[in-house]
Amino acid sequence: MVTAEQSKASGFIKARSKQYIIYLVLFMGVVAIMDQYLSMVPITYMNSILDEYAISASQFSWWEALYLIPTFFIFALNGLVDIIGRKYSILLLILMMGLSSLAIALFSPTFHLFMVFYAIVTFTTVSNMWTIPISEEAPAQKRAKLVSIVYVIGLFPLSAIIPLYVIPTLGWKWMYGIMFFFMIPVLVLWVFMKETGRYDEIKEERKSGKLKKHFFGLGSINRCDVRYIIFSAFIWMCWLINSLLVIRWMGYYFMEIHGYARNEWLLVFLVSGIMMIIGGIVSGYVMDKIGRKKGFMIGAGGFALSLFLLGFGPVAFLPVMAALVGFFIAFAYAWVIVYIPEIFPTERRGACLGWTTTVARISYVVGPVTAALMLEADPTMQWFWVVGGLLMILAIIIVLLFHPYETKTKELEEIEVNR
Repeated sequence: MVTAEQSKASGFIKARSKQYIIYLVLFMGVVAIMDQYLSMVPITYMNSILDEYAISASQFSWWEALYLIPTFFIFALNGLVDIIGRKYSILLLILMMGLSSLAIALFSPTFHLFMVFYAIVTFTTVSNMWTIPISEEAPAQKRAKLVSIVYVIGLFPLSAIIPLYVIPTLGWKWMYGIMFFFMIPVLVLWVFMKETGRYDEIKEERKSGKLKKHFFGLGSINRCDVRYIIFSAFIWMCWLINSLLVIRWMGYYFMEIHGYARNEWLLVFLVSGIMMIIGGIVSGYVMDKIGRKKGFMIGAGGFALSLFLLGFGPVAFLPVMAALVGFFIAFAYAWVIVYIPEIFPTERRGACLGWTTTVARISYVVGPVTAALMLEADPTMQWFWVVGGLLMILAIIIVLLFHPYETKTKELEEIEVNR
């Protein structure tokens, strides 16, 4: 059944059927699973990577800072969303994730070959391209909930479950390689994806001459876009640096610093993953009820507090701290995947998201450098987590100073005009 039409300045865009929205949420969710899973592999297998290539933790971080420099070109991948459309851009993203994962499993006998493929995998996981189709197709009243549900599906804790069955027989590299086989049914689901109604409308307006074509937003991005690109990138950067610290080093912190066995850590990680799912769901509902700004401040404040406790809380309660980190890291990130795509105009949404991710990728150099310096300066890693908490306090201050436009329950076209 087709619901009421969504108004648009130049005409009307029919809302998708309920059945199609359910399909799209599930499909974008499994794409998000690939993204999130590949991001999470180092949290458990950093020790194995270091042992395999006989490299220290701080050395890995210095090399990571160098190899992740190409992530600054993520605008080229995200910008394709506005050039070739949402559907074919998603196809490219899926193929890049699956094929680069297989390359790690089969073609990484040396550290530097591993880092090349690792950088490609990381490049794909910083895109967040999967947020755009559901953001454009979801009803305004439920946008935060539906985008958050996609994110939550992506949090399914495969990276805590697969090691129990894959690693004992195939080795840690197949933690990556398994995603090649996961990619195959995802490609089947892709066949049924439709181009978004809003992109089709933009394409027609370009054909008629109402809108000019643009190349990665150049000549089209205006001053307001630039303000929101810079603002969003700085907030995202604060979260990303923390994400890098948590994903790369929390497992190391538990196993190397506090002596947890790998299976003990996997249990802690599983609980933390479940708490991430809960945090993502709660955040979506909170943002649709009380607004994006308040929702983010709750998430960022909780994330900061949980990181402080991870460093200086009672050692006996470390698993509880890890669960809190899981809940609030997802709660805060839900703002990123909901707010950033919806604040930019449809005509250049992919390009603006691309430039936002490009600026935010400074974190992929700053994060590893911060980790390297803190690992050398503070081997116990207590202050390591305090630095992360302070970054989230900085993010709250930036939001208070910037006063971002509130997008709660507003149509994308209304946001474009009034922001």
